[in-house]
Amino acid sequence: MTGIDTDTLDELSQAWDDIRENFQDYRNDDYDRAVLDCAARLAAGPGGGTAHVWTLGLVMTAPYVAWLPGDGVRQAAVAALEAADGTLRDRPCDHASHPYREHDDDHDAHLAGRLRQLADETAEWDEERPWDEWLCPHNTAGFARIALDIIAPGTVADVPPRIPVDDRNTIATLSALLHGYPKPWTDIDEEISSQARDLKAAEPADRAGRFQVVRAVSWYAVSGMVRTKSVIDELVEAVEQALPHFEDASCDHEQHPVLPGSGPDAAELGVMMSSPGGRGVYERIRAEEGWGAPLEKVVCPVLMAEVAEDVLTRLRERREVLFGHRDTSHADAEYLRADGRLEIGRIAERLDYSSRNEPYADDLGLWAARRYERAGDRERAVLLLTVYQTMKISYPSPPLPVVRGVLATLRAVAAAPRPDACAHDDEHPTLRYAEFRRGMPHFYAPEEFPQEGPAPDEERRSAEAWTCPRFAAAVAEECIEGLEGLYEETAEDEAGVA
Repeated sequence: MTGIDTDTLDELSQAWDDIRENFQDYRNDDYDRAVLDCAARLAAGPGGGTAHVWTLGLVMTAPYVAWLPGDGVRQAAVAALEAADGTLRDRPCDHASHPYREHDDDHDAHLAGRLRQLADETAEWDEERPWDEWLCPHNTAGFARIALDIIAPGTVADVPPRIPVDDRNTIATLSALLHGYPKPWTDIDEEISSQARDLKAAEPADRAGRFQVVRAVSWYAVSGMVRTKSVIDELVEAVEQALPHFEDASCDHEQHPVLPGSGPDAAELGVMMSSPGGRGVYERIRAEEGWGAPLEKVVCPVLMAEVAEDVLTRLRERREVLFGHRDTSHADAEYLRADGRLEIGRIAERLDYSSRNEPYADDLGLWAARRYERAGDRERAVLLLTVYQTMKISYPSPPLPVVRGVLATLRAVAAAPRPDACAHDDEHPTLRYAEFRRGMPHFYAPEEFPQEGPAPDEERRSAEAWTCPRFAAAVAEECIEGLEGLYEETAEDEAGVA
């Protein structure tokens, strides 16, 4: 039917489909040749009997053309598709509708097989729409416009809506990142910062969607997973700039929808709201499946203003926690007794390597580091081990002010003079929880925490072993190794950069 050898058509359709599935490649010479060949064949006969073959080929390869093809590839594809659309769209036709009107990106995976069926009139036809509608010039023109819309979203009309290729990639990237499993090549700081920049540059119709994406990534950013203050600064600045665009709005909505509460879902909805194609897909799904709030409510500026205030407050508060001054004076009431001695039982409980102690770890560790210099030898041993253990418990990692304060103490301990050999005969305490749970309280307050029954090894350690300068230096050096490099600022501190 096409005049193209069946084996050749099979090879072409398979090559085009491979490009569709693996389009995220940069200036791939093989892909470029395949697209240029397809475009040249269509341009040579935009109204010919094989125009549908080359047009569907360009639909399959269009995601790559929209991504980053070689020089001249996009221009050649666009010119050929525009020629096909202009030649075929006004030809006489008796069909009430055509397959392209119902064709969305989920159906692209079937185009290679459809091409092979269209080439063989004797093949079994399993498509709902008739064979002659698929071969109609109007349908080929419609698919040419679909390919053009993939390559340059929003430049054509009369095609089903699609989420742009770049936005689909953003959804996939953010889904992986916000689930806690970023793709290996994702630069997390740059990915989050780029969402802030996109919000700043957003067109009015896209602003609500871009803000919802920033809302989604802000949860991750302030969780402690992001260790670069400038990333949080960019998010704050973007929301501050967007808020005035929402603040003076009014609406007659009786109520607004509850936006998604999970990062991946919130990001996907936001990206969908960030382009005409995405919003069209949302409305189509809502019409077909009957779920979701009306579009005008999802992007209502009154709702956006309310949510933006909450997001901005949260970002500012967490920025201060993560990067500002950290007050630990409140810890005195919890970890000191009236006589000034340590509340050793409570401290030992908080050093249990357990998620329930994560909320206490940062403040307890920094408090212990700040108290270290003015403490006596026995208390210093407890405080140093408290710093060590809390830095391991802290999740996902200790904030910058904690790391900076702790490192200052640890570096001083590591640099202090130490003897060539230990002054005690027994071994140093083992850095595991059993030591903290039983041995450390007994060492610090033996009268209050006496040995019960046969003493385990950690309770037989001498006071000299617990307070040994060589032991202290080893603990400090191990802890320093785990903290240095978490933040660029701490590396500058070590290098003496102001």
